[in-house]
Amino acid sequence: MVANKIISWVSKNKLVLAIVLLSLFLRLYRISSYMTFLGDEGRDALVWLRMIRVGKFTLIGPQTSIGNMYLGPLYYYLMLPFYFVFGTVGPSIGIAFLGGATAFLLWYIGKEWFSVKAGLLAAFFYAISPVAIIYSRSSWNPNVMPFFAILVAWGIWQFWQKNDFRWLALEGIFLSFAVQSHYLGLLLIPLVGIFWLIKLNELIKKKEKKLKKFIFSSIVLSSLFIILTLVPLVWFDLRHNFINYQSFHKFFSERQTTVNLKIYKAIPNLWPLWQTLVTRLLAGKNEKVGLLLAIGLVLLLGWLIILKKKKLFKNKALILVLVWLVIGLLGMGLYKQHIYDHYFGFLFPAVFLFAGFVSTTAGDRNLLRRYVELGIVGIILVFSLIETPLKYPPNYQMFRVIQVDAKIMAEAKDKPFNFALIAKQNYEAGYEYFLEKWQAKLVHIDPQKFQDTITDQLFVVCEDPVCEPINHPKAQIANFGWSKIEKEWQFPWGVRLFKLVHLKNEKGN
Repeated sequence: MVANKIISWVSKNKLVLAIVLLSLFLRLYRISSYMTFLGDEGRDALVWLRMIRVGKFTLIGPQTSIGNMYLGPLYYYLMLPFYFVFGTVGPSIGIAFLGGATAFLLWYIGKEWFSVKAGLLAAFFYAISPVAIIYSRSSWNPNVMPFFAILVAWGIWQFWQKNDFRWLALEGIFLSFAVQSHYLGLLLIPLVGIFWLIKLNELIKKKEKKLKKFIFSSIVLSSLFIILTLVPLVWFDLRHNFINYQSFHKFFSERQTTVNLKIYKAIPNLWPLWQTLVTRLLAGKNEKVGLLLAIGLVLLLGWLIILKKKKLFKNKALILVLVWLVIGLLGMGLYKQHIYDHYFGFLFPAVFLFAGFVSTTAGDRNLLRRYVELGIVGIILVFSLIETPLKYPPNYQMFRVIQVDAKIMAEAKDKPFNFALIAKQNYEAGYEYFLEKWQAKLVHIDPQKFQDTITDQLFVVCEDPVCEPINHPKAQIANFGWSKIEKEWQFPWGVRLFKLVHLKNEKGN
């Protein structure tokens, strides 16, 4: 019976199945060669390794790049099974599967909200988007944001339009995962809040008997969010002198270089942010095409409003997507520092759903508008394929780290050693992961315990073009003391490895 239902579903939905498989292929293809493996990835891999090897579980997640705040630990526990099954590459495989699941959800939600065609196009645009591919084939906490963001939006729809208040409890879980993947997930909270207030007002006006159930489910939402998000961090802070609270306070109290809480000042940034978002997600990073699409999508929406004013404003799903986009762009407009592509993760699904809706609705019952639809689809397809990440050779970052670490292991000759990395855009954790995994005798220098932690040899990996490890100011090297280069190795990709020993060894004292 179940098998027959699956076969029937597959036969009816071959196209969406093909899109999901395409999404998975573009993300899983040679993933171990394409995946990013630098300091952040090494740091996370060390957490998973220690969870499995010594049962060292964590109350906090990764540290943010701005503000030195810690995220919650849910990302680590979400990806732990993938690490357990597939090893080092496992979390990246998990991210790729979430990418395929996001494509499926875009189709499913798109067809429920708008039309089958809109859902298919939203899923297809996401499947082939170069930026979406890049951020869903490597293990990194912000990369799960699109998946949970679309679940948050779907949860809103369930309690707002379907009166299914059980989803309010799930909203607490989805919001917690989103916030713990990146703190910009906090911008999903006002999105939920607006529609929660609309629903509350509706129930009060109609004197619905469901009001009590709505309030109870809302309390469950808040409780789950607080338990999953705040309790681990508070527990951690109680044991570590409130370092996370202090970082939060500093981030929001010293706003000259971080955020501006005056919302009206974000309005001038709306168009540049919208153009950037469309350029990165739909135009294959081509600035001119991105500008054309950004203008085109807005003009088409205006056209639709003129043609179908009453009908369009009754489209509750479109209202939800537009509010999602406006809140997100306003929130991003308050941020004063450079905005990277992954910061938009909570808006990824909204952009694809909006593009799918506008391009298909603009093509209804009119030959000219059908050309418009084909034009939009054609532009997105062509420029996404032109910039597809698979056209570039793999970075082999993980395998390169493995080769360097293997050389260190061989040269250390099973003796204790210290380690340092000289690099402008990387840090030691990536290299330290494999050394710890292979149970190398790596010793971290403790300035308060020099005698116990300084060994007879220091291995220095240099990723910078110009590198002089002797007398380098980095703490791991400076603390090693006066030294000389005993050996040096050059790897084909430009990385150099140095073995330093103490000068006193040469004098025999």
